Amino acid sequence: MRIILHIDMDAFFAAVEERENPQFSHKPVVVGADPQGGSGRGVVSTANYAARRYGIRSAMPISRAWRLAEDARRRGELATIFVTPNFHAYEDASERIMAIIAPLGDRFEQASIDEAYVDVSSAGSFAKARVLAERIKRAIRENERLTASIGVGPNKLVAKIASDFKKPDGLTVVEPDGVLEFLAPLAIRALPGIGPKTETELAKRGVRTIGDLHNISRTVLVEAFGKWGDGLWRHARGQSEDPVSNDGEPKSVGEQETFERDTLAASFILERMRDLGAAVVRRLHNEGFATFRTVVITVRFADFATATRSHTSRTPLTSADDLYAESLRMLLPFLDARENPRRKAIRLIGVRVEKLARAQSRADRVY
Repeated sequence: MRIILHIDMDAFFAAVEERENPQFSHKPVVVGADPQGGSGRGVVSTANYAARRYGIRSAMPISRAWRLAEDARRRGELATIFVTPNFHAYEDASERIMAIIAPLGDRFEQASIDEAYVDVSSAGSFAKARVLAERIKRAIRENERLTASIGVGPNKLVAKIASDFKKPDGLTVVEPDGVLEFLAPLAIRALPGIGPKTETELAKRGVRTIGDLHNISRTVLVEAFGKWGDGLWRHARGQSEDPVSNDGEPKSVGEQETFERDTLAASFILERMRDLGAAVVRRLHNEGFATFRTVVITVRFADFATATRSHTSRTPLTSADDLYAESLRMLLPFLDARENPRRKAIRLIGVRVEKLARAQSRADRVY
């Protein structure tokens, strides 16, 4: 019998900001780009639950978030606090949280900076798995003063859906014989991978809940969605064989930034590229990698035209200085007539590293 835990931190970036800034407590907090009084660019990284009551959500344009916050303020609601991300603080907190979780199961998989899976099949029962989940929640709360929501299920799919069921600070256990009953009333968007386009296509067939999807045959779904249709059919029934494993290596690490104003100021752009590169190398090393060989840069102009350039070094590169030198060589032509003859202002830059190599085994790092 498989028993899987999915641990998902609650509004993680915003929660760290609230912890570090007690004056933010019980107030709406949005972490993301500078809203610039409603004219800012970029998106919301995380909104805490107080801000979500205003309709603010992750990945929303920051200008839209600002307008929603202002509408709420005019209604007499609390003013929203907008905070620029402090990724170093979030990465440090994540590392400590994962160190709490990793030793407590048979297998561990960090899915992102704020979520992880743990295979606890050796616990032998879902009752004992619940006790372990409570222990994890308590340890995170006592050591980090943060809350996590945990789903317990017979596979990764069900556990992930369950962790979102009672946020924040929730714990939901779904045993094998209760999977269909648990899933049936949930909106179709609760299934991972269902986006607006698939949701619209399913709605045309009268499918709005996962239970509705049970009435659509596998053949019809495959005809409509191809291979993904078979996955839909299985996921609607809570079926998944994906193992809990950290064997799947990241293929790249990258960062990008949308400027508050379109610009062609070389000193500013190069400074931002240096800072982005430093963040990439810090993440690279935090994830246990020592070197990279391929560097990819992205440049997006004010008219949204986007260009990428890449270069692969014959020898491994290791440092932020190495990355900056490589990215600088590819970026400079976009600041003059070589790649930018019309002298268009630049809206966004990004840098990514690929062909990664580790300094030590993943097992040594995690355990």
